[in-house]
Amino acid sequence: MLKIVLPKGSLEKATLELFESADLAVRRSSSVDYRASISDPRIDEVRILRPQEIPTYVADGLFDMGITGRDWIEETGSSVESLGELHYSKATARPVNIVVAVPEDSEYQSVADLPAGVRVSTEYPELTRRFFAEHSVDADIRLSYGATEAKVPDIVDVVVDLTETGRAIRAAGLKIIDTILTSYTELVANPVSWADPDRRHAMEQIHTLLQGTLEARGKVLVKMNVPADALDEVIGLMPAMKAPTVNELFGGGGYAVETVVAKSEINVLIPELRDKGATDILELPLAKIVH
Repeated sequence: MLKIVLPKGSLEKATLELFESADLAVRRSSSVDYRASISDPRIDEVRILRPQEIPTYVADGLFDMGITGRDWIEETGSSVESLGELHYSKATARPVNIVVAVPEDSEYQSVADLPAGVRVSTEYPELTRRFFAEHSVDADIRLSYGATEAKVPDIVDVVVDLTETGRAIRAAGLKIIDTILTSYTELVANPVSWADPDRRHAMEQIHTLLQGTLEARGKVLVKMNVPADALDEVIGLMPAMKAPTVNELFGGGGYAVETVVAKSEINVLIPELRDKGATDILELPLAKIVH
C-alpha cells in the first residue's frame, strides 16, 4: 500500500535502529543498497535517499511517506503533511539548530549588525536568503558543499550551519549570533496520500509504532510487592505517567504495585523503595509506550 522513503547519511543508522525497535525492521542486500523492504502488509516499497531530497519527492507524490528534517522541509519549501516530530537525531534526542556564526573575536552580536554585502556560506541558501531578507540584510549568499565552518574568515565573513551540540562551531573558533531554525526529525506524508482514508490509517498506525518506541526509550517498568502499612510511603516515592497501578494481593497479604520510571532514576529509587518496605522488586525493559 505505502511507498516509504528513509534518510541516508547522518540520520541513517539512528533511523534504521528506530524501525528495528518498532518491529519494522528494514532489510536490504547491503549497506549501500538504496532499495529496501519492510515485512509489513502496509508497506510495499522502501527507498533510502538523502534527506535533502525527501521533502520534494514526498510532495511530488513519488512516495506516500518519508522521514526528513524540518530544516530540509523549510529549505525546499515543500508542501507536505507533517504527522509529527520524531525526537531523535544522529547523536541525541535533542533538536538540531540552523545557526548564524561569525569568528569569536567579531564585533557582530546579531544578524542585524551585519553590513550590506556580507559574504555568507551555507548549505541552506533559500532558508538563509529568506532569513536575511526578513532582517533587511543585503547578503552575498554562497552555496557550501560541506566543511562550511572552515571557510571563515578567509573565504566568507559568516556561516549558516547546522549544529546539534555546538561543539564543531566552537572548535572552529566561531560564535553563534542568531538561530534561524530549530529542527526535529519529522514523519511527513504526501497530501494526496494523506487524504486517502486507507493510506492515512496505515500511516497513522506506523506513526504509533515509531512514537511508542521513542516514548519507551530511557524508561523501565518497576514492579514490587508492598505491605499494606507501607503502601502510602512507597507510593509517595514513585513517579508515574498518571498514577501507579495498585492491586491487592491474593489473601490480603499486601499490594502489587507497578509504574514506569526513567532509567536514570532507578539507581536511587530501588534502594529507597526497599528501605520503605517494598519487596520482590522487578525492573523490566520497555519496548513501546502507546498512550
